[in-house]
Amino acid sequence: MSWTCPEIPPLAKELEPQLRARIDHKTKPPGSLGRLEELALQIGLMQATTTPVLRSPIVLVYAGDHGFAIEGVSPFPPEVTPQMVQNFLAGGAGINVLARQAGLPIKVIDAGVANPLPVHRDLIDLKVRTGTRNALHEPALTPIEVDLCLERGSQLIRELAQHGTNAILPGEMGIGNSSAAALLYSALLGLPLDECVGVGAGHDSAGHARKKAILARVQARHPGITTPREALAAFGGCEIAMMAGSMLEAAAQRMLIMVDGFIATSALIVAWKINPAVLDYCVFAHASGDGPHRLAVNALGGKPLLDLGMRLGEATGAAMAWPIVRASVAFLNEMATFDSAGVSKQSEAKV
Repeated sequence: MSWTCPEIPPLAKELEPQLRARIDHKTKPPGSLGRLEELALQIGLMQATTTPVLRSPIVLVYAGDHGFAIEGVSPFPPEVTPQMVQNFLAGGAGINVLARQAGLPIKVIDAGVANPLPVHRDLIDLKVRTGTRNALHEPALTPIEVDLCLERGSQLIRELAQHGTNAILPGEMGIGNSSAAALLYSALLGLPLDECVGVGAGHDSAGHARKKAILARVQARHPGITTPREALAAFGGCEIAMMAGSMLEAAAQRMLIMVDGFIATSALIVAWKINPAVLDYCVFAHASGDGPHRLAVNALGGKPLLDLGMRLGEATGAAMAWPIVRASVAFLNEMATFDSAGVSKQSEAKV
């Protein structure tokens, strides 16, 4: 199959004067709600309305295995991926706890887990293959598999849009995926690989050095990568490619995309390289505690809402930031105006 990127509509900039006026007429000094005002404006422009609403937001955890995990790029063995999927489905993972606090439902997407998974109401089976190939020896995915990941990610969002969802919080799970993300950062942002390799799941100094050495060999095995689809084919993984397809479709559907941490941002880099307009529909939830993430956020011009040293992934940073986004829309729709509250405006105050 051949996947085609969906068309992303421009922000409704013609509504900006009306949105700014609506924000400024609330009972507060102009600009006094800071980033909340910026978010309210951005979400209104996304949705092309002066009265934005957040409908049926959902956490989407994309899961996939990586062939080069057997090389020791992670301190955890590959079998942790399906074990953690079971943990998500049982409600015991970090994202389950934080999503419950934020009132968010979760769906887990099997994009490419190497093991079979049980049928579960919260598991969506979109598996493209049972884990990627070992990128140290061959391309992780074929071009057809890359397109299939992108298309299935896109189709998932189209189905959610039909049920009214207009905000997604994508996250991921996959042993070895911080390594794939580092390779994507380097290839698509033009950064030295050494600067892009983070601690991932928690390497000590020796493990971090080993990870860098292995990834340098992987990169050397795939020279001349320039396009996002080439990078996905060379390095994987299924969950990152599927997340990128979902992000592009979400932007095409005028959905808000909450951008999580290190790995989710690698999917955004892929999506951005395919269509830069995707950034108009993104809110950067947090700055990951894994240092290279900040390089990517800076390259994308992002302004993270939180900086808590978190580096778990799974969309946990996005879930933590969600109440801030929800508050930005709430103040715009629920806060009284000077006229409705009978409060004198600043210019009308007597000295």
